[in-house]
Amino acid sequence: MNRLIVIVGPTASGKSALAMRLALRFGCEIISGDSMCVYRGMDIGTAKPSQEERQQIPHHLIDIREPGEDFSVADFQQLAGEAVKSINQRGKIPILVGGTGLYVQALLEGYKFSSTPKTELRDSLTENATHESLAIMDPKTAARIHPNDRKRILRALEVATSEQRPISCDKTSNNPTLLFDCIVFGLSVERQELYRRINARVDKMLEAGLMNEVRLLTNRGLSDESTALQAIGYKEIAAHLQGLVPLADAIDHVKQSSRRYAKRQLTWFRRMPYIQWIEQDEDEAFNFMERQVAEKFVIK
Repeated sequence: MNRLIVIVGPTASGKSALAMRLALRFGCEIISGDSMCVYRGMDIGTAKPSQEERQQIPHHLIDIREPGEDFSVADFQQLAGEAVKSINQRGKIPILVGGTGLYVQALLEGYKFSSTPKTELRDSLTENATHESLAIMDPKTAARIHPNDRKRILRALEVATSEQRPISCDKTSNNPTLLFDCIVFGLSVERQELYRRINARVDKMLEAGLMNEVRLLTNRGLSDESTALQAIGYKEIAAHLQGLVPLADAIDHVKQSSRRYAKRQLTWFRRMPYIQWIEQDEDEAFNFMERQVAEKFVIK
């Protein structure tokens, strides 16, 4: 069974910094579990590791797609699984650093996905993507979605069809089977402190050139519905660049969306019973993780 270290948590909780420290300590390689870090040209808004960090420690699943391309959870599951195996074959332990709960859980628990290509599946569902059909397949989700919200209705039908489960279904059992010999850490930060970090991070991104990064993406002719321009930080700034909202409002929207996303991340991760939660500062967290990893994998 392949070995794996996993660090999850909400945005701005310090996952990447701790992953770097653990990687340097144990000679690990890092796998990104962030759904947006796969896209080239989206560096600032996704808080990608710097070039210097990537030179220090090999990183995987970063900059592997163009912003206009699709990248699904099934794609991630396949590529991340291959990376885990390859790193283990080289005698090293990979560290999966993730903020995208579905991606992490799909990899660890081995979710099964339809072999039908996404475009074909969507095309086959679009004509019958009605609120009534969703109510039959997944009444719990249908009750939460407005009958005119075609996009969410279609997404719920895709999940129900491709994964053979309602999107409302909590797939985590009390004792799920994991595909790896792994240890999973979760970073928990007090809410007000987390929100302070998120707001500060957004300000820092803007100082680093987020506005220009979004401008470059919009100049490439990407549609407003593209994955890149739907990402938090990109969608709001793009709206400002199009003259739809004042800059101050766009920045407030980025911070608000980021805080809401962090809340959703925590809700998702709290359902995964095998996570060891850590509520300490970075140095204490690192010391705890270092001991746990060394004991589990018998590393001196």
